[in-house]
Amino acid sequence: MLAMIFESKLGYVKTMWIDSHCHMDNELLCQNSKKVISASIAEGVDHIIIPSVSKYNFDKVIKVAGKHKQCVYALGLHPMHLSGFENSDLELLEYYLLNNNSVAVGEIGLDFFVRKDNQSLQESVFLAQLKIAKKFDLPVIMHVRGAIDLVLKNLRKIKVRGGIAHAFNGSFQQAHQLIELGFKLGFGGAMTYSRAKHIQKLAKELPIEAIVLETDSPDMAPAWLASGEKNQPKELSKIADFFCHLRGLEPSKTADIIRNNTVEAIPKLAKLCT
Repeated sequence: MLAMIFESKLGYVKTMWIDSHCHMDNELLCQNSKKVISASIAEGVDHIIIPSVSKYNFDKVIKVAGKHKQCVYALGLHPMHLSGFENSDLELLEYYLLNNNSVAVGEIGLDFFVRKDNQSLQESVFLAQLKIAKKFDLPVIMHVRGAIDLVLKNLRKIKVRGGIAHAFNGSFQQAHQLIELGFKLGFGGAMTYSRAKHIQKLAKELPIEAIVLETDSPDMAPAWLASGEKNQPKELSKIADFFCHLRGLEPSKTADIIRNNTVEAIPKLAKLCT
């Protein structure tokens, strides 16, 4: 069983969580990353996965993660950051994966919510990155907005070792298909809004063994930050409290389950979290 609690200086035991998706390389966070990390630990969030979005932030993601023992990173090409894409970008990704300690290939996937005019490009790059993930035997961290059926189609073509479907907001049928393919489903601040009935139903009723939690910082702010305050990994503890209340669960026991889920999805986390 993974260690998920520690005894504080005040003598009580604090529940600890993993933020499975946080863009710590974003200027809003990395300009004072030490303070951001310290605040997250103080709020019970002791490990963070940082996904890249393009070849232009590979080095920055690696650098930020390298400064903090609480952080690991994933490298990949995000479907909304394909402007100027060249086939050599895939070769560069392979080079970085070969020469660095990426825990997954990500953030990759499809997004037809924002734009569909480059659908064929998105799909070809996604499929190529699934092949790369299979070659390196790495899980994938996926962006699946507005395109889950096509994501599933491609996952059946290229069988990878699972991973995380970030910010999941699909149907129960799609959820179970992803689970059958070895994926965990990410839930974060979006479920904390009163209008988010569908996401709340998913988070409440899907098997808890299939769920991981995330902030997507500095994006996807929870309801209590709706005024414009930047999202940070420390908010995961409140997101986790919301999730536990939603399901009627005890946070300390739930944290252990969620941590194990996250390590099952991203096995290289095991060395960091034990």
